[in-house]
Amino acid sequence: MTPSSASWWASKARQFRAHLAARVEPAERAGLEGWLTESQLALFDSMHAADRRHGLDVVATLRAGGTTERDVLLAGLLHDAGKGQTGVWPRVAYSLGQAYGAWVWRVAGALPGWRADLDRLRHHAESSAAAAEAAGCSDRTVELIRWQEAPRDPDAGERLRLADEAN
Repeated sequence: MTPSSASWWASKARQFRAHLAARVEPAERAGLEGWLTESQLALFDSMHAADRRHGLDVVATLRAGGTTERDVLLAGLLHDAGKGQTGVWPRVAYSLGQAYGAWVWRVAGALPGWRADLDRLRHHAESSAAAAEAAGCSDRTVELIRWQEAPRDPDAGERLRLADEAN
């Protein structure tokens, strides 16, 4: 998908609306207590509401595709933990920079606080992996998160990447 295509813009508009409307129902949160450790649950709770919602949706897509491995499901849930509490507008600027070039990030980075937000988004795979490791996730989960954009595991990593893209 290229930024000149209607589908790219439609996808970004969908993501924008989803970010603003993101909610995690209490029952969904309670359902995590059965398979996450306290540290992993604390990491999930520290994530932005949009990233929590997205993680739950990625897990649902993985499960719908037949994935049952805890390591992969946990990677799907926590893969964006490193984005922190970054708001919607820096995320828009980040997406535009990915599509149109780093000049967008340089311009947006001049806004107060945005340089740190853009850096956080740019390096979120590594910081998410580090947070998952600190929360006691397995080496496999950590590596799936670390390589989420360019999977090194051709099976589980690719399933995670596709589930992420689908949501």
